[in-house]
Amino acid sequence: MANFAKSHVPQFSMDVYQNEYLPEGGREVNAIVTVTSTGGGTVGSAAAPLYPRGQGPSAAVALMVDCSGSMDYPPTKMRNARDATAAAIDTLRDGTHFAVIGGTHVAKEVYPGGGRLAVADAATREQAKQALRRLSAGGGTAIGTWLRLADRLLNSADVTIRHGILLTDGRNEHESPEELRAALDACAGRFTCDARGVGTDWEVKEVTGIASALLGTADIVADPAGLAADFTQMMETAMGKEVADVSLRVWTPVGTTIRFVKQVAPTVEDLTARRTEAGPRAGDYPTGSWGDESRDYHLCVEVPAAGLGQEMLAARVSLVVPQADGSVQNLGAQGLVRAVWTDDMVASTSINPQVAHYTGQAELAQAIKQGLDLRKAGDFDGATAKLGRAVQLANASGNADTAKLLAKVVDVVDAATGTVRLKTKVAEADEMTLETRSTKTVRVKK
Repeated sequence: MANFAKSHVPQFSMDVYQNEYLPEGGREVNAIVTVTSTGGGTVGSAAAPLYPRGQGPSAAVALMVDCSGSMDYPPTKMRNARDATAAAIDTLRDGTHFAVIGGTHVAKEVYPGGGRLAVADAATREQAKQALRRLSAGGGTAIGTWLRLADRLLNSADVTIRHGILLTDGRNEHESPEELRAALDACAGRFTCDARGVGTDWEVKEVTGIASALLGTADIVADPAGLAADFTQMMETAMGKEVADVSLRVWTPVGTTIRFVKQVAPTVEDLTARRTEAGPRAGDYPTGSWGDESRDYHLCVEVPAAGLGQEMLAARVSLVVPQADGSVQNLGAQGLVRAVWTDDMVASTSINPQVAHYTGQAELAQAIKQGLDLRKAGDFDGATAKLGRAVQLANASGNADTAKLLAKVVDVVDAATGTVRLKTKVAEADEMTLETRSTKTVRVKK
């Protein structure tokens, strides 16, 4: 649990975008809640006066490197993984606790060993890089064991931020899906974890599932030569985190039910099922660790029917961090979601542009997922329809990155109408990249 002095907390702010007007009998209220954190994250810069230069909040990082037999094919893959891990170690801030784990069908401590964490400085970085040189490939893959070892090591230190970076190149063949799920459930809320698949022999749903459960990012590094740059950036982001275990607390009045709570930017992540009760009519939804950044959430609530001219508070959203003693620290930002019943048709039927945009982005992610699943199942008509709809949505919302990825899987005849033809030959890396990045969204153009 996070425990920090007041001065170490960046400033959080919250903005609510919604059309609060409902027609007679209307019950569904939608709002986009933008949460922004500033004044932290840029460690050692003029914008971060909270810490001495080059320092930040106490942190522990576990690097989990796949060392299974397949990492030897081609041999450059293991070398690239070692180099990438070394680059990440070089990016660690002095004073950060860290460990390197070699993952096969069992998890081994590569550095420092003995069930402990090292503390980053010039000497330990060099020792860790020496230890990496001894890494070789051989054995199977049981990712749940890697995560459980990372959890034990990360939680041996009294730190604010706990973060994992996991690299795999293959499918999780040496434990059951249930065993991996149990490990993820055990680790959820204890540390965040970024997951990367290298090459094209891994399972997208496994890697994205790990990142989703542990509130981190997932991506593909199709060419192992790109690993070092990716690892360096991941570690820089991890080093910029200032506050861990932030939850979105949503309070609703009597008679109001929450339909869903989703993160919609920078990626789509449904948080609805992750609610933990927080006193009368309030629930907490986990958002993980924050640095200098901004994220958007879509809140949908059903309110009791009311007469024309009436208005009510439909939800109150705040940010909290659990403390070691069981209490919570309120981070001070608050957003109010309102409902007003009106017979003004223009007011009650207009859709807020933020809500419309993110509803489209969530549909885009879903259409890609369904389209690729149908394509794999051999339903080419169904796949064409779904991926055509995805092209149309990406085009309408200005999501150029996703549009580019889609164009590698389909030939676009007319983006505006979503008229496409499936490509007969698609590179595996292109299909996996589209699937892995399908939940990445763009923000509303101001």
